[in-house]
Amino acid sequence: MDFHVWLTYLATTIVFSIYPGSGAVNTISNAIRYGVRGSVPAIAGLQLGLSIHLVLVGVGLGTLLAQSATAFAVLKWLGVAYLVWLGWTKWREVPQLMKSGVGQEEGPRPALFWPAVFVNITNPKSIVFLVALFPQFLHADYPLWSQALILSITCVLVDVIVMLGYATLAAPLTHLVQNEKGMRTQNRIFGSLFIAAGALLSGASR
Repeated sequence: MDFHVWLTYLATTIVFSIYPGSGAVNTISNAIRYGVRGSVPAIAGLQLGLSIHLVLVGVGLGTLLAQSATAFAVLKWLGVAYLVWLGWTKWREVPQLMKSGVGQEEGPRPALFWPAVFVNITNPKSIVFLVALFPQFLHADYPLWSQALILSITCVLVDVIVMLGYATLAAPLTHLVQNEKGMRTQNRIFGSLFIAAGALLSGASR
C-alpha cells in the first residue's frame, strides 16, 4: 500500500470516528460517571464491535448485509430498539452518589464492555460505510489480505484515540454528578441522546 493512499485513508477514518454517534455518546456518558480509566472497558467493547464489522467486510458478508434490504432492515431495527432501550433505562435509572473527587460510583459498577459491543455491532451504517470505503483504498498490485489488515488496524487505532479523546474531555465534568440532582440530570440528558441516536438510525437507508 502506498503511503499517500494510507494517509488519505487515515484522514477519512479520523473524520468518520470524530463524527458524533451512539459510540461517542456511550463514551462521554461513561467518562463523566466513571472517569477516563473507568470508561476504558466500554471503549474496548466499541472496538470489538468495530472489529467484527471489519471482519464481516473483509470476508464479504458486509457486502451482503449492505446489499440485502432485509438484512439491513433487521440489523437497523435491532440497533434502534437497543438504543431506545438504553435511553429509557438511563431515564429510569436511580441516581447513585459519586465519591467526591474520584469519579466512581459507590457500590458495584455495572458491566460496560458488552453493552458497548452491542452499540457498535447493531449499527448497519458502519458496515455500509466500510463496504463503500475499503475498495477505494485497495490496490490489485498488492496482497489484498495485508492491505485489509493495515486498513483495519488503522481504523481501530484511530477510533481508540478518538474515544479516549472524548473521554478525556468529558472526565473533568465528573463533579457535576456528585449529587443526586446532577446524576439525575446526566441520566436524562444521555438517555435522551441515546433515544435521539435511535431515532436517527431509524431513518437510515442503504
